[in-house]
Amino acid sequence: MFHSLQQPTWPPLSHFALWFRQWCPQGLRQGKQAVGDWFAQWINQWVSQWVNWWTTPRVSEHNYWASSTASADTLWQTISNLADLAVWHPLIERTNAPRGQKAKPGLIYRAFSRYLPMSTQIFVERVLPGELLSVRVFPLPGLQERATYRVVSTLCGTVVLYSITLSGWLSPFVWPMVRPRVDQVATALVQAAELSTADPEAFHQKLTAALGQDIF
Repeated sequence: MFHSLQQPTWPPLSHFALWFRQWCPQGLRQGKQAVGDWFAQWINQWVSQWVNWWTTPRVSEHNYWASSTASADTLWQTISNLADLAVWHPLIERTNAPRGQKAKPGLIYRAFSRYLPMSTQIFVERVLPGELLSVRVFPLPGLQERATYRVVSTLCGTVVLYSITLSGWLSPFVWPMVRPRVDQVATALVQAAELSTADPEAFHQKLTAALGQDIF
């Protein structure tokens, strides 16, 4: 016996139209609400992360040292003579300190950068004659710097300890730019002190070139 195959019976198009009118607005409303909730949550997370990044103190400290054959007194004279910083400091072109000005607590002077057309206010924070010099630098709003120099005498010679601490929200951006020069500070200080002892005439020429005039 043969059975005839019956074609499937589909609901009339009117049923699809009715179902679409009932489901579509609700689906759109749910979709819009889901997108709005996700966007609001994303905005809240972004704002929270931004506020945390802005308010979290950013402090980075970096320490260096260099040994020297120069005496502790020679090294200290090189460090504390503010007018002669341009001779050896990799970041400073000149200062407004008068010739022979020694560092003392509370002194404020200005230093001019080698690489930027700007001057920086420097505050002498702490001085232990012959041992320690600590200064604070205020180059830009949102950035502070503390630099500390220590002279330590050992059985094997003299050691210079140099540390720099950057704080402020700009410090993560500034540090990569100044790091190559900061890495040279301790070594440059030692070389200048040794040159002033081993070859005073060459040091005098270097000092004259740095200050742009005959100082003697």
